[in-house]
Amino acid sequence: MSKLSEDKLKKIKEQILMELYQKGLKPLFTAELASLLVRDEEFVKRLLSQLKKDGLVKEISKSTAGKDYFKWRRWQLTDRAYEAIQKLS
Repeated sequence: MSKLSEDKLKKIKEQILMELYQKGLKPLFTAELASLLVRDEEFVKRLLSQLKKDGLVKEISKSTAGKDYFKWRRWQLTDRAYEAIQKLS
């Protein structure tokens, strides 16, 4: 498997952020994001974890009913990232 350059990884992360921004306040599952980007789920999950460390996305591990997800995670833009993207648009 070939390695992706930092520039390409940055562009894919930007695509992730734009998909989350376009969905508004609706959090998306990792699998949904992976299918939208036509990428492997594990790869997308790794990039989402990096974006979480950067403070751009937040991980949601509970359902709307308040029950913990065991295998799934939903992702949403942080307020800071949402406002920054809004200013750019």
